Amino acid sequence: MIPFRIIAIIICASFLSITNSFKNGTSPSKSPSALPSSITSTSPNEQFDELPEPILPNTGPGGFYDGNLTAQENKYHATIDDDFITSPLTFSGKHYTRFGGAPVHEKINVLTAGKKGPLLMEDITFFEEMSHFSRERIPERVVHAKGTGAFGYFEVTNPHVTAFTKASFLSKPGKRTKVAVRFSTVAGSKGSADTVRDPRGFSVKLYTDEGNFDLLMLNFPVFFVRDPLRFFNFIHSQKKDPQSNLINYDYFWDYISLTPETLHAVSYLFTDLGTPDGYRHIHGFSLSTFKLVNRYDKVVFGRWHFLTNQGIRNLTADIATKLAGSNPDYATEDLFKAIHAGNYPSWRVCIQVMTQKQAHKWKHSPFDPTKVKRLVGDILWPLKHFPLIEAGKLVLTHNPKNFFADIEQLAFNPANLVPGIEPSTEKILQGRLVSYHEAQSYRLGTNFFKLPVNQAASDTAYPNIRDGGYCYDDNGGKGPNYFPNSFDFKKEDETEKPSKWKLPSYVEVKRYDTTHDDNYSQVSKFWEALAPKDRDHLIYNLSTHLKRAKKFIQERFLYHVRIAHPEYGHRLKEALDFFAGK
Repeated sequence: MIPFRIIAIIICASFLSITNSFKNGTSPSKSPSALPSSITSTSPNEQFDELPEPILPNTGPGGFYDGNLTAQENKYHATIDDDFITSPLTFSGKHYTRFGGAPVHEKINVLTAGKKGPLLMEDITFFEEMSHFSRERIPERVVHAKGTGAFGYFEVTNPHVTAFTKASFLSKPGKRTKVAVRFSTVAGSKGSADTVRDPRGFSVKLYTDEGNFDLLMLNFPVFFVRDPLRFFNFIHSQKKDPQSNLINYDYFWDYISLTPETLHAVSYLFTDLGTPDGYRHIHGFSLSTFKLVNRYDKVVFGRWHFLTNQGIRNLTADIATKLAGSNPDYATEDLFKAIHAGNYPSWRVCIQVMTQKQAHKWKHSPFDPTKVKRLVGDILWPLKHFPLIEAGKLVLTHNPKNFFADIEQLAFNPANLVPGIEPSTEKILQGRLVSYHEAQSYRLGTNFFKLPVNQAASDTAYPNIRDGGYCYDDNGGKGPNYFPNSFDFKKEDETEKPSKWKLPSYVEVKRYDTTHDDNYSQVSKFWEALAPKDRDHLIYNLSTHLKRAKKFIQERFLYHVRIAHPEYGHRLKEALDFFAGK
């Protein structure tokens, strides 16, 4: 029998010979004769016959390992300096425990019968952590899944805002209210990139002394649809193909070309506003119209605008695509590092107001979110008639302490309103008043509002509910959960009754078709207001995406663009023809 050491020498020598052949510019022969005989043996088992007996660990009675190291094992174990490895670690004074508080003896090795033996059911430490690990992911948001957030404050800067609303958090200059803010993309999953072409969500939760006030905004001043029943279908068309789980460009453009009210927002999306340079450089627009009620119960309609003090900055399509590959969390990282360095981002907070009389006379509905409010194409709420009124400033001053607890469990709801701010009759807003509560209950459980990050700031929150999954507090204690009662009597607050309004006597209940409302005039104004460079980028971004859809879908979308503005349609057609090789 050939000693194992000799075989190893032969193999090493052969390897060196092959390596030298490459260095000399020649390749080794592929014939079997160029390989060591121990490898080219005709007997498949011969090379293994020459190996020495394996080194087995010491075994005790019954063949079980007795826990003692062999001489060879001890040789390598002795070289590990445990003191050196653990030297940077500083004991916090606390010990790990199991879920119930019992101390954990060891957190690295499972409990087994022998070194190679099976696991034991009595290893509660392992089974607790394993079962929790299997359940630690919660459903992601159906929209706005990828996002980040921060905390800070809102400060009133204008004493005259009280002329429009009695909301307490706006009552006097200098008054500060704690806020939580979440930024996000819309259509992508939690694992998607920050720089994809998509609207950016900008949601603000103000922990006011009258309860939470949630504002859910986008970085565009327009929305894609004006009826909530269309929203689900729009989102489904933007999500991945149910069969392939890939982006389906036919589905994406098919719905848009069949729903021309989307044209205005789509035009915004395919400018460089669709790929902003991080979250610090975007505006926020409430899109929806609210009723603002003052202390005299006078009502005006209002919209919110959060205008970045860092200035608008966008990425070109090419740079956004490169960042999606090299740093998919680009915007998340940018926000976190800026706040960590003390470079606190801020926004100027303004409102636009319209009286009820102005709303009745205005040529467009003030409750149509597909129409612009300000900036490019100011024709619905033009600034000369409805100027921006500064209300305060938003400043983000600190990052989350724990992302899951502070941001992933952060739940917004447009129905979270405070006295002085009420929902209007806008259809999209009315639909959202219900849908967000449903979504958060599914994602976080029916008691999601009891999570610390969602709790109302004041001690005046006394909802008359009990029980349900994930109850995080004392569940209302011993008091009764019915009203009225004689044992823990709480009154309704009659001073905070909502404003009165009535429908005309001739109102008919039916499904009103709004698909043919003016879908084009503002798109025309939008195109004309763009700078030449922005027009070039819009055409490039649109054509490189639209070219992937079927020809008949391209033609249908072009039909709507031509109606909106002939030049817009002509230039898009030229770009599509170029990519088609015409």
